[in-house]
Amino acid sequence: MVKQKEVKAGGVVFGNSRPLVYIAGPCVIESPEAYAAEAEALKKTFSALKTPFVLKASFDKANRTSHRSFRGIGMEAALDFLKDLKNRLGVTLLVDVHEPAQAARVAEAADILQIPAFMCRQTDLLNACADTGRVVNVKKGQFLSPWEAENIIKKLESRGAKGIMLTERGSSFGYGNLVVDMRGLEIMKDFGYPVIFDCTHSVQRPGGLGTATGGDRRFIVPLAKAAVSLKLAGLFFEAHPRPEKAFSDGPNSLRLDSVKPLVQALNKVDKLAAETAGVVSK
Repeated sequence: MVKQKEVKAGGVVFGNSRPLVYIAGPCVIESPEAYAAEAEALKKTFSALKTPFVLKASFDKANRTSHRSFRGIGMEAALDFLKDLKNRLGVTLLVDVHEPAQAARVAEAADILQIPAFMCRQTDLLNACADTGRVVNVKKGQFLSPWEAENIIKKLESRGAKGIMLTERGSSFGYGNLVVDMRGLEIMKDFGYPVIFDCTHSVQRPGGLGTATGGDRRFIVPLAKAAVSLKLAGLFFEAHPRPEKAFSDGPNSLRLDSVKPLVQALNKVDKLAAETAGVVSK
């Protein structure tokens, strides 16, 4: 049995044997005003539930399907705003990084640097994020097997990184479809680092709308329940007040008003998973 490491980021601690931590926020910063309102709503919800929470932020969606799609407000416009918002709300902040040159700048605001799935094998990006000393969360690519993700960990460890997390977000299954192999979560847990499940990107239909990604929102809850029952470190999801109006990933985003009942239900599943962990030996 591999010893499980715990990772501290800001005011939260991730661990596969610890209570579930939630990473949540809208897909992209559509405007500072809208994002701040969404962040405040999430903070209020998780505080009321006494549940650990990390705010996720994306200032640029660099891999949109169409060149006409909204990408975000950009790094320069976002970083000072995010730093002020993080301090005002007293939250732990996760921010996407797409290029090595962004890593040090983003680390000035963020507690966790997140590497998008399409970029998970980019060695220079991994190295740059590791060199900041921040926690690094890597989304496992849709094209990558769970056992291959160990190479990601070795790259980060080679640069001295200790705060490492892996996130499952579904695997390509034919054209325009994703599936989740729950065995992969157990395989990645065996690497000894916290494992996160992204229950909203896992229900995407890549390119399903022709010039944008579609999704099957109705499968978010069953997949989240199944993954949490395996006792993970965290659950990642995107939420928006009106997903049908979202600038990005609306079809696979949770409605903001559904976050509270979902978290309440998943916390019960997580507690039961903790009580039954190790009942069946490997």
